[in-house]
Amino acid sequence: MLVRDIEHRPGEMRETSFEVELGEKWGEGLVAVEPGSRVAVDARLESVHEGILVSATANTEYAGVCGRCLTDIAAPVEVEFQELFAYPGREASDFEVQDDHVDLETLVRDAIVLSLPFQPVCRPDCPGLDPITGERLADEPSATPRQALDPRWAALAGLGSEPAEGADENAPGSQA
Repeated sequence: MLVRDIEHRPGEMRETSFEVELGEKWGEGLVAVEPGSRVAVDARLESVHEGILVSATANTEYAGVCGRCLTDIAAPVEVEFQELFAYPGREASDFEVQDDHVDLETLVRDAIVLSLPFQPVCRPDCPGLDPITGERLADEPSATPRQALDPRWAALAGLGSEPAEGADENAPGSQA
């Protein structure tokens, strides 16, 4: 973004809005911002003694799969960031004004990727998949997840449900 008009003029400010189309995927994991997605940026550039202070908001949409039931999901993402682009040669800085412009791509990409959910869900109360059948539990709202019986506890499964045949009902601990 060209900053020639405000460079080395402390107190000068310019607001701008622009939209770009992504050429590559941003993010890894269950969700990402896909190539071809549009990213809208509203930025305020302020000239200060040390360089150009950029305050901006970026909006786009991510797509991927739910971390519980694996259905396709898409949701908007909005991030805010602020960074100082220092004038070259003054102090060591991660970002510098280069040839009368500031490059916002790294800032926007990092802010968006870091704001993507690590475990995205299609809805907050998504029940996920049935551990036995693999069916989506949301498709059958009355169904409850069946718990897989651990083979180490299988011998105890029948205890407490019905008295065994031939058991003395009058024995201590039995219910009459």
